[in-house]
Amino acid sequence: MPQALERADGSWAWVVLLATMVTQGLTLGFPTCIGIFFTDLQWEFQASNSQTSWIPSILMAVLHMAGPLCSILVGRFGCRVTTMLGGVLASLGMVASSFSRNLSQLYFTAGFITGLGMCFSFQSSVTVLGFYFVRRRVLANALASMGVSLGITLWPLLSRYLLEDLGWRGTFLVFGGVFLHCCICGAIMRPVATSVAPETKECPPPPPETPALGCVAACGRTIQRHLAFDILRHNTGYCVYVLGVMWSILGFPLPQVFLVPYAMWHRVEEQQAALLISIIGFSNIFLRPLAGLMAGQPAFASHRKYLFSLAFLLNGLTNLVCAASGDFWVLVGYCLVYSVSMSGIGALIFQVLMDIVPMDQFPRALGLFTVLDGFAFLISPPLAGLLLDATNNFSYVFFMSSFFLISAALFMGGSFYALQKKEQGKRAVVADALEQDIFLEAKDGPGKQRSPVIMYVTSV
Repeated sequence: MPQALERADGSWAWVVLLATMVTQGLTLGFPTCIGIFFTDLQWEFQASNSQTSWIPSILMAVLHMAGPLCSILVGRFGCRVTTMLGGVLASLGMVASSFSRNLSQLYFTAGFITGLGMCFSFQSSVTVLGFYFVRRRVLANALASMGVSLGITLWPLLSRYLLEDLGWRGTFLVFGGVFLHCCICGAIMRPVATSVAPETKECPPPPPETPALGCVAACGRTIQRHLAFDILRHNTGYCVYVLGVMWSILGFPLPQVFLVPYAMWHRVEEQQAALLISIIGFSNIFLRPLAGLMAGQPAFASHRKYLFSLAFLLNGLTNLVCAASGDFWVLVGYCLVYSVSMSGIGALIFQVLMDIVPMDQFPRALGLFTVLDGFAFLISPPLAGLLLDATNNFSYVFFMSSFFLISAALFMGGSFYALQKKEQGKRAVVADALEQDIFLEAKDGPGKQRSPVIMYVTSV
């Protein structure tokens, strides 16, 4: 690959922005259409709700958990190659899944391989955007996130159209060709010229190690470089953030997986049921940039953590309304309100993490956060499927979603408030000590030496 073909903030950066929007729409928008195939896959393989829900759970889990591996590939081969590799893997996964004969094969093809490819394409496209845009980086990220909303809008409509004519196998085969567009988007992402020259210096040769010890040491250094376990131990705010978001994810993806089967269970037509997901995506096209602009205002800077918790609370309360009625127009209103809370969560989730963790530690904190979230995504849909198999009532799935979201919102809001009060108390003690020190210096005079003041500070 030729190096340093483009410069940052140049005209080609806007072409890369368009490619990033398409990539995000293809990758992050795809999991929302899995619910359209839920009933067909159940009938095809005579599977339970819990068994079928493992497909979207594995897909979303790998999409989040493979972030550190993607970072290693980006560092070794660059964003261009990694994005194209992700497109190839996602395409192969969907093509292979169209020939699957049992659910276990679907778990591996449509779940693991496709999720891995989507992770490579998505995260490397976001990374290259940071190199191409310096002065307009905030605007570029906001515009790129609109690709997710476009994907959520278009994927369900395309899925419903193809499913009627081709069945789920033919639809998955077509999806394999659609994912190859990630390779085209990756080819557009030319290497960027950097002004920082590589630093070369002589290093002493490392001490000889046995192969086993050398492998263990290398794995330990890699884990320490990409996963911030030390921050999780020492930063209480980061610990609250990770635990709260993990708990909320046990309920957050459930409407995206079970909304279409829930609407069809209430005798809503299949095309109208698929339209519900598209309504969420279309609303996000306008609401997500607006939420991002509001969250970036200085007036909201000190309240972003509470707005983040409030968005989760609104999301949980909205699911209670959905569980109360399955009428189509009630579900349309539910989708509109759900879009408001979803936009707030999407706009604030990384900004709140930046407020909690210093920017020099942000990549490591984000790596650990995505891995732990992946475990929550892996558990959530099968757990709801078990509940659905036991009760045969979709309403309990939305009650379950509301429970996790509301409890997570109350936990994060209360914990952030307690940590803020504790921090204010520490600052008050320091300010009082400084004021007393200045007062004693003025009283004793500059020439008089006084004994040190011993302070005992206790905090509850």
